[in-house]
Order: sequence, then C-alpha cells, then structure tokens
Amino acid sequence: MEAVHTSVLLQEVLDYLDPRHGENPESPFLIDSTLGEGGHSFAFLKAFPQLQVLGLDADAEIQKRAKERLKEFGSRMRFFRGWFNDFYRNYPEELAKPDRILFDLGISIFHYELSEMGFSFNKDERLDMRLNHDEKISAYEIVNESLEEELASILFFNADERYSRRIARAIVTEREKAPVESTIALRDIVYRAVPVAYRHGFTHPATKTFQAIRVAVNHEFDRIKQALEDAFMQLKPGGRMAVISFHSIEDRIVKHTFRDLGKSCVCPPDMPICKCGGSPRAKILTRKPIEPTSEEIEKNPPSRSAKLRVIEKI
Repeated sequence: MEAVHTSVLLQEVLDYLDPRHGENPESPFLIDSTLGEGGHSFAFLKAFPQLQVLGLDADAEIQKRAKERLKEFGSRMRFFRGWFNDFYRNYPEELAKPDRILFDLGISIFHYELSEMGFSFNKDERLDMRLNHDEKISAYEIVNESLEEELASILFFNADERYSRRIARAIVTEREKAPVESTIALRDIVYRAVPVAYRHGFTHPATKTFQAIRVAVNHEFDRIKQALEDAFMQLKPGGRMAVISFHSIEDRIVKHTFRDLGKSCVCPPDMPICKCGGSPRAKILTRKPIEPTSEEIEKNPPSRSAKLRVIEKI
C-alpha cells in the first residue's frame, strides 16, 4: 500500500505565506518546521521558483520519503533531522533568518498506515508511537508503567477525555493480568471501559486515548509553545509565521502565544498602570482561525478539525 498524505489548507497557506509579498522577494527563505512527506514544501517550491526551503522532521523514515519526493528541486530544498523546538532553540548561526515559517502539527497518514509504530488502533501493532525512534519512552512504557492517576491525567489534559478515570482504571486492571502490548489490546480495553452510549459516537471511543498517549510520548504540547516563541525570534521583520493545529488544546496554545506576541503591554495582570512601555511584536492576520471549506473536508475528511492561524512580525 502506498499512502500519500494530503496537505490541508494548502491554498490558504500558499496565499498567506506567499513570499513575493515579503521584504525579500528576490531570494525568499521558508522553513517548513514539520516537513512530513513534503506536501506543503512541494507546493511552495513549484509555485515560487525563487524560493529556498529548509524542511525539519524528527522521523528519519518519513524524511527519506520527503527527500525522494522533493529531489527534483535540487539545492533549493535542504533538510534537517530533529525536533523543531531543538532546532529553533539552537538556531544555526550560519543560517539566514527565514522570511516565512510554517508549522503543520498534524500526524501524517504515513505514521498511521505504514510506520508500524502503533499510531492506529485499526491495525494490530506493538504500542510505540515514537516519532523519533531515538526517544527512550514509548507508548508501551506509559501504558504499562504509569500510575493510575498519572494515566488519568494524561488522558484528560492531553485529549479532554471525559472518561479518563474509568479508562485508566481499566488499563491498570488489565495490565495486572498481563502487559498491554498491542494497539488492539488497548483499543478493546477502552471500548469496554466507557459507557455503551459513548461507544457509538461519531469517532471511535479510543480516539482520544490514542491521541493523548501519542502526545505524551512525543512531548508535543511542551515542544509547541517554546518552539513558536523561539521560531518567532528568528523570523525576519516583516516575515510571516503560520500554524495549522488539529485539536482544541493545540489551537489554544497557538492562539494564546500569538495573542501575547500581538499585545502592546506585557505587564502582570495585577499591575494597575502599564509600566513596561511595550509595543506589539506581531500583527495577527487571522483574528479567527481559517478552517477548511466543505469541499476540502469532503475530499479529505481528516482536514475537518484543522485550524490555521497566521502572524506577521513587526
């Protein structure tokens, strides 16, 4: 099976990050912070012949796929393997500052369909979920070694799972008999743990559990906020940064980070009079997030929860 990821909100991203409208239209530079299979980068390189792109990704396997897909662009496309927060925190001194930065926080279809790393509960695979195989802690350790209270917190705070305590209790009960080793085993535990009415909703009842554990394995929320702030520091004045998120917690992080960058005053909330003399560092270009059209959702159902926010550095 050949799985190809469909880039979401592609035209909207191209429009907002069009490098011809920037400060450096002759040789603009874009960093694709979440390269994946290279869909967004491919579209940018095709549309804008002067553009240079650097693609970041922590997963070596998916980066190989991107390199094959983007090889026609030669030296215009460069690659970095590693987490985006590490990259921006230790931004290479020899590298030019970017005119455009893109984050697409979704998980590629490659990981669900071909990685064999346990991202999907529709396949019988070992519990892993690491985007970077060098990481020591996998989904197996979290499911089988976390305290019940820790598990419940992971499910609630990483995915807003309303039945987090029931599911955590069920996992602990089952692993006392034998380790929970596979995706199917975890899926079935969740299914049995939740109320009957919850089993037959729009999405499978294990969806949030798998999301929450994946987030915990890869420290996704911890990485996002710091990466956004550090990436903004590296962005050229007049440059733009766009972020596509896929669930409410991610979007909340992006919204609050952008709001803080766009605020004039950064004094503590209990300060009666502004003393910082601050000025906004960014202009928010999307007061409300851009969402997929009904046509896009029909063609690509996973895009339904996507939200795009964009800022411009002052």
